[in-house]
Amino acid sequence: MANRIYLDHAATTPVLAPAREAAAAATEHWANPSSPHAEGRKARSLLEAARDSIKRSLDWRHDVIFTSGASEAVAIVAARAKVERRLVGATEHAIVPHEMGEGAGLLPVRADGLIDMDALQQALGEGPALVAIQQVNNETGVIQPMEQLVAEVRSAGSLLLADCAQSAGKLPLPDADFIAISAHKLGGPPGIGALLVRDLAALEPCGGQEQGYRRGTQDAPAAAGFAAALESRAFADAMPRLDGMRRRLDEGVKGAGGVVIAEGSPRIANIGAVALPGASQASLLVQFDLAGFAVSAGSACSSGKMKQSNVLAAMGVAPEIASSFLRISFGPSTSHADIDAFLAEWRRIAERANAKAA
Repeated sequence: MANRIYLDHAATTPVLAPAREAAAAATEHWANPSSPHAEGRKARSLLEAARDSIKRSLDWRHDVIFTSGASEAVAIVAARAKVERRLVGATEHAIVPHEMGEGAGLLPVRADGLIDMDALQQALGEGPALVAIQQVNNETGVIQPMEQLVAEVRSAGSLLLADCAQSAGKLPLPDADFIAISAHKLGGPPGIGALLVRDLAALEPCGGQEQGYRRGTQDAPAAAGFAAALESRAFADAMPRLDGMRRRLDEGVKGAGGVVIAEGSPRIANIGAVALPGASQASLLVQFDLAGFAVSAGSACSSGKMKQSNVLAAMGVAPEIASSFLRISFGPSTSHADIDAFLAEWRRIAERANAKAA
C-alpha cells in the first residue's frame, strides 16, 4: 500500500495517534463498566470521563448515549422518538429512510441540495413529527441551514434528528433534539459513535445500559479513543487549510473538463463532489485505484453497488453527470501535493476519455 494517496476520508479516516494511544491505555482497565466491583468502577470512571470530554469538545450540555456508530444512533431515535409522524430529507444517508420506515414523508431538496423550506413548512403544518435532516451531506458536502431548520421544526412542535456524522468535530453542531455521530469519521476508532439527546423525555427507554436507552456492554476503551480524537482538534484545526485544497480541486477539475456538483451551495471544506461527463463511474474508480488513489463514488455503504446516487437524483443532476460522479474527501493528513497529484491523474484520464470519444 506504499505510495498510495488516500482521498476517502468521508468514508473512514485514519485513526489519529492520540486516539490509538488513549484506547490502548484504556484496555488496561478491561472490566465491564456496569459491574459493581473495583475493576468495574474503574472502567466506569474511564467511560464517564470520555463522555464528559466529548460533551466539552462538542459544546453539548445535554445527554450523550454511546452507540456503535451513527447508524445505530439514527435507529434508536427512529424507533423510539415520542412522536407519531416521520419526515425525511430527500438526500439523507440511506440508513435514515430505512429506519424511519416506508410511511415516512419525503422532504424534497432544491437543485442546490438544500431543503425546500416551503415543502417543509407544509409538511410540518400537518402535525408534530420527527424530522430527519443531516447537517452535511455525505456525498456532496452540502451544508444545510441548520439554525433556520431548528427554528422551523421547533416552532411547529416537532423534533429534529440531525445526522452529523460528517460535521462533528469539524463544524459547530446544531441545537437539534437528537444528533447522530460516528468516531471513525473524525479520527476515532471504528465501531463507536454517540447519540446526543437534548431531552431524554422525548425518547422511549428500552432498559439496559446508557441510562436505560441502549442495551449491551459499554466499550470504555473505544470511548476513550473517541474522546481523544475530538480533544486533539485535528479536523477542526485543519478545516481552513482543507478549504483551500477543495477550492484548488474544484478549479483543477473544471479546468480539465470536469463538473463540480453543488458548486454554488455552502459546502464543507473536506468533501468535493466532481464528475467527468462522458466517462464511466466504474471506469474512473478503477483507473484511479490502479494509479494509486483511494476515492469513492459516494457513501461507502452503497458505492460498491454502482447504482445512480439517490442524492444526485433528488437534486435533479443530469444522468450523464451523475453517472461519472466521484467523491473526493480530505483529512488532516492530506497535503497540497496529494491534490496536485490527483489533478494530474484527472487530466490524464480526461485526455484519454477525449481521445477515445474523438
